Amino acid sequence: MHCGGAHLDVRNVSLVRARLNALLDQADGDVVLDLSGVERIDATALGMLTAAHLRAERAGHHLVLRNCTKEIRRVLAVTHLNRILHIDRNSLQLSA
Repeated sequence: MHCGGAHLDVRNVSLVRARLNALLDQADGDVVLDLSGVERIDATALGMLTAAHLRAERAGHHLVLRNCTKEIRRVLAVTHLNRILHIDRNSLQLSA
């Protein structure tokens, strides 16, 4: 699932949550959330990602975050969510 928009925050998190939960309910395997293009994330979105992660784990799956920008990776590290959430390390965006 691609998370469109430059911001993942209180203004759009309910839409993303609904789409993500529907995917998790139907998933036969891991669910990948593509965060390419997302430049900012707030506490509401972090809570949604954590809840989706737990929902996936209970179903025996993983929620995988893909194409996290440097800023998103920094926020995940500061909040220590990088230790909990599954981040696709093969798709990390590198800066020159």
